Amino acid sequence: MSRRMHLRVALAVCSAAALIAAAASVPAYITGAVASSSRPEKDRDRDVNRKPDLVIAFAGIKPGQKVGELMPGGGYFSRLFCQIVGPTGHLYTISMIPAVKRDPPPPDAAAAAPPPASACSNVTADSQDASALKLPSGLDVVWTSENYHDLHNAYFGKPDVKLLDRAVYDALKPGGVFIVEDHAAAAGSGARDTETLHRIDPELVKQEVTSAGFVFVAGSDLLHNPEDTHDAKVFELKGRSDKFLLKFRKPGR
Repeated sequence: MSRRMHLRVALAVCSAAALIAAAASVPAYITGAVASSSRPEKDRDRDVNRKPDLVIAFAGIKPGQKVGELMPGGGYFSRLFCQIVGPTGHLYTISMIPAVKRDPPPPDAAAAAPPPASACSNVTADSQDASALKLPSGLDVVWTSENYHDLHNAYFGKPDVKLLDRAVYDALKPGGVFIVEDHAAAAGSGARDTETLHRIDPELVKQEVTSAGFVFVAGSDLLHNPEDTHDAKVFELKGRSDKFLLKFRKPGR
């Protein structure tokens, strides 16, 4: 066996061990939501790549919290969050209003279709202009997945992302958490590939979010795919793009 192959095997073993350890620490209220029979089959089919139990545990979302979800798309995570926060918590979903008309529809239009009806009654849905984001106050967590890069694009009017991050900061409680999960671009590429490949450099995200006052807490490799070379459109990879998962905290208690 070659040295390179030995290294790949070693990395795979370490990765598997890390996933097993992470899975062992997932609370029952998260595993129960993921296993719920109320989830549509199309959501379950995506679980193998999105690892919802592990990433939600990393975020720290729990019963009784107030959660804001930016750009919820087809509602994949919305249907999990509303079950996890439960009747004593609340989920606020905020979609962004396009600044330009796009025709034909984007490649991910099916994923952005109206979500199936949810059994949850603790959800408030809203649509806003990205350049004037206003969130409910006193949130415990704000979450956005696979969409932060879009805020750099003409489709949403290229808003000042640092101001948007500040609006998230102001909406969170002291000690509140901002979670950003997105498709990784090549190191050092900044926002170069947000329009073409729908990717963004995680280092740029860190710079933008911390400039709003947040403290970077941790990153996770849960969604890392070393086989992705960062030069293909993410839609071509059918859920297997290399993704980053970042946690930021508003200073305070």
